[in-house]
Amino acid sequence: MSKVIRTGVSIEEKLLKKFDKLIEGTYSNRSEAIRDLIRNKIVEEEWLDSEGKVIGTLTLLYNHHQRGLNKKMLDIQHNYHHIFKSNLHLHLSHDFCLEVMIIEGEPLKVQQAAESLIGLKGVKHGKLTISSRGESFK
Repeated sequence: MSKVIRTGVSIEEKLLKKFDKLIEGTYSNRSEAIRDLIRNKIVEEEWLDSEGKVIGTLTLLYNHHQRGLNKKMLDIQHNYHHIFKSNLHLHLSHDFCLEVMIIEGEPLKVQQAAESLIGLKGVKHGKLTISSRGESFK
């Protein structure tokens, strides 16, 4: 484990109260929450600037009755077959399905594939979540 360095941060009282409320029940202290915020920002910057690979998930909530949607989704996944590693499919109701896809690849290709799927008619909500492959945290 690397050496821990103590530092101070000046924060307006109102902002600090909102932050404490936000992390309540999730983090045992402010330091852990701030470390996670810093790590998230590092990952975000790395994946945007990365020439290597990123890994993450694409979550889609969609109406499976939408005409032609399943075919379009499969076509996109086949066009980017090298990115899609695995998926989980759940039937939420008679009309709606949730699909969670594990993706890995070059950042630009991952983003293009995700945007193509999220933008399809019948997709009610989509979210791409990217993480680094851990090299920054060794």
